[in-house]
Amino acid sequence: MSQASSHESAKPPVSVFLTVLDEERHLADVVAHIRAQDYSGELQIVIAVGPCRDHTRQIADEMAAADPRILVVDNPTGLIAPGLNLAISRADHDILVRVDGHAMIPPDYVSAAVAELLGSGADNVGGIMAAEGETDFERTVARAMTTRLGVGNATFHTGGGAGPALTVYLGTFRRSAVEGVGGYDETMLRAEDWELNHRIRRNGGAIWFTPSLRVSYRPRHSLSALARQYFFYGRWRRELMRRHPETVSARYLAPPTLVAALAGSTVLGVIGLATHRRELTAGLLLPAGYLAALLAGSAVTGRGLPARSTLALPAVYATMHCAWGAGFLLSPGDLAARTDVVAVR
Repeated sequence: MSQASSHESAKPPVSVFLTVLDEERHLADVVAHIRAQDYSGELQIVIAVGPCRDHTRQIADEMAAADPRILVVDNPTGLIAPGLNLAISRADHDILVRVDGHAMIPPDYVSAAVAELLGSGADNVGGIMAAEGETDFERTVARAMTTRLGVGNATFHTGGGAGPALTVYLGTFRRSAVEGVGGYDETMLRAEDWELNHRIRRNGGAIWFTPSLRVSYRPRHSLSALARQYFFYGRWRRELMRRHPETVSARYLAPPTLVAALAGSTVLGVIGLATHRRELTAGLLLPAGYLAALLAGSAVTGRGLPARSTLALPAVYATMHCAWGAGFLLSPGDLAARTDVVAVR
């Protein structure tokens, strides 16, 4: 055997895992991108499927029947963290590559991720969530999700240099690191990845970001779906802060502060208009200034988009900011124990 062949055969086996619910629109493409990997080592694909209302399970079963590398498992709750833990429990290998139902990984993703994991000595490595839309609206959301105006300074959205990170998008893990902290916290219905990475770091592990790993992500297809997504992001971010107060940061407090300020100043301004009190009417300066900032920011960040997409950009930014902030402010103290938050499709 040649030296090159020996090197190729030495690549460790990998299990790619994901959990899906009502993903008939994207699942076949997601799995096709996984199957197209140039990785020469053994590759297993484990898909945990929830109780879907569409044809997701049928699609998954058909793909598993056609490819023995694919294993489909039941996720009775339909929730993300339990589904991920179920997939991991059925995975055969010690290197675990997470993918989700909206992620299109490039052909060299697994090869690059495994090389980065082994070379860095980290417990989890990940890269950039490269949002890319298919429709005009999705392209608008994708642009917003890759700008600081939309998501702040999150490197896995906007990029940056390689190095230690608080969290990364998706992740390629050492099984020992995940099992060493008990897997994903199944009481976290959102922010489960951030919370897991926090516990891995607290346990002495390292999370590593590298811009060389880019994953195409399909954004939500409507303003209402985007609002729901970001509302739950904010809701569960506050729950994460309750459990881990040390994770509080200005970046995560900015949206709720903005929402509270906009609501308060708007109420004062309306009262001022009704009572002819100029000092209260001045409260309308804040929402007016926010609107002006959104318009100016959209004009800059929307360059290259179709005119219709650029015009929609301020509404997308406002939805992301305000839905996230409202979710944070309205997050109940007993969130993890409530039964009315289970249906988060």
